[in-house]
Amino acid sequence: MHHVSDGVEAMDFLRKKGKYAKVPRPDLILLDLNLPRKDFREVLAEIKKDEDLMRIPVVILTISKAEEDILKTYNLHANCYVTKPLNLDQFIKVVKSIEDFWLTIVKLPPNGTK
Repeated sequence: MHHVSDGVEAMDFLRKKGKYAKVPRPDLILLDLNLPRKDFREVLAEIKKDEDLMRIPVVILTISKAEEDILKTYNLHANCYVTKPLNLDQFIKVVKSIEDFWLTIVKLPPNGTK
């Protein structure tokens, strides 16, 4: 698992720019709604418009339960929307469930295939 601190770094990571030149291509992206520097809408839209990135599943993982946020993310082609539990143990269970579903149960296209 890799972590970046804002939307600009997220896109640099995904496009393997600068210090991220040698990172592996992710199989799954967990994206928070509250990204600094470049917000989630911009990041999600860029991912889904990029032929090299568009097939990577994007899971929105956030504390927001707002219907408006849910609609925005699905309108930008997020693959799913998950509300973070506030309890750390529950949060870990949710992340493991997401990982199990997307990386074990779901059949994804080969990594790097357009």
